[in-house]
Amino acid sequence: MNLTNFIFIFTILAVVSAVKKSYDGYSLYKIVPKDESEVNVLDEIKRKSLGEFWSDDFKVGFDTKVMVSPEKREEFVQYVTNENIEATVVISDVQAAIDRQLNPDIIRSSESYLSYSWSEYHDLNAIYKWLDELQENHPDIAKTVVMGQSVENRDIKGIIINYHPERENKRIGMLEGTLHAREWISAATVTWIIKEFLTNNDPEIRALAENFEWHIFPVVNPDGYSYTFTDNRMWRKNRSPESIKTCPEGTDNDMSHGVDLNRNFDVYWMTEGASNDSCTNTFAGPTAFSEPESRAIAQYVGTLNEEGEIIYYIAFHSYTQLIIIPYSHVYSEDALLSGNYADMYEIAIKGADALSKRFGTTYRVGLSANVMYTMSGTSFDWVKYAHNVPITYLLELRDLGEFGFLLPANQIVPTGLETMDALVEMDRNARKIGYYHASASGMFYSMTVVLLGVFVALFY
Repeated sequence: MNLTNFIFIFTILAVVSAVKKSYDGYSLYKIVPKDESEVNVLDEIKRKSLGEFWSDDFKVGFDTKVMVSPEKREEFVQYVTNENIEATVVISDVQAAIDRQLNPDIIRSSESYLSYSWSEYHDLNAIYKWLDELQENHPDIAKTVVMGQSVENRDIKGIIINYHPERENKRIGMLEGTLHAREWISAATVTWIIKEFLTNNDPEIRALAENFEWHIFPVVNPDGYSYTFTDNRMWRKNRSPESIKTCPEGTDNDMSHGVDLNRNFDVYWMTEGASNDSCTNTFAGPTAFSEPESRAIAQYVGTLNEEGEIIYYIAFHSYTQLIIIPYSHVYSEDALLSGNYADMYEIAIKGADALSKRFGTTYRVGLSANVMYTMSGTSFDWVKYAHNVPITYLLELRDLGEFGFLLPANQIVPTGLETMDALVEMDRNARKIGYYHASASGMFYSMTVVLLGVFVALFY
């Protein structure tokens, strides 16, 4: 083969591999297994490749979602009917739902700041551009930071918000978004929180913003997140090429790419809810910390822990509306592995209650094994385990499964608003319990805002 022919063939292959995956005609089904025999049926559906499950974990009484292609629909329906399994269509056309996410009916609103709005989902470039704008517009408060690089050498960029750099005893909070690529509402919510910390004059939000040096990363899986915009909307993992192989019949070979970053941390790695099969969504990697993204988070948190006291670490995911407490590989009887489990539970319950008041959205609170499924090697568990950060959570944002990962853009603002309600209340209770004491300067600013509001109300 001469060089010209080789280049031609290589180019054709590259173009073919870059074709965006279409979910035209795919339907999303919900199945709630009633007993272990029905869990076994789900395993068999997976083995037969009759559908693409949104989760690799099946549990009695907990719903699971499976996408079925038009080519497999008849066989799938026949199989679940024969097994007396109830399968309910929740999204009749997955591609149409994706298209609505990408091209929402944008309603002009005031929910925007600089070049960024929360009436639509944004790709990585738009998010990073906005972070740079924040630094330009708030040079004394906000500074962009690069945590590290991804597999494909993209920056893992975030922002540091610090109203009081002169403070000697540094209190730190860290927010992590979009470790799983397809969970777009995570990035949208984390950017909303950034905007609130910089612009909202509500005294409680001001206190939360000012009492900490915040390190906030909307997207810690930049390769995977970018891939959901360019190639496959439903991609979850990073884009590691280390384990490329031929996947079983019915599973796209592209699935052999990537590691589930939320199974790759060195905390009870590969003990629960993780897979050693690279063709699954929960592939934990060849070793703990095999991925540059998870290593970057670990190194960054380690550095922060040396520079000050980390009070908060919160990881944002979707979906299921949960506030999850470490550790995720154990059930309630072993909850005391987290030395302050009772405090974290109380704080989370108060946060969930506050969150529900605005729109009636209900969140459950507990260990992952009790409210969702067991998992190991997660980022927030590792932060708790390695550095004993006192207030550590994983938040599963909206919804309960009506749209799942394809949450419409018109739910971004409500999700942001209610999440801020929760964070403010959680912080109030953490402070009340005694995890930290507010600084005089921060409290003075908040009181000034309150008094100014009273003055305006009385005299204008």
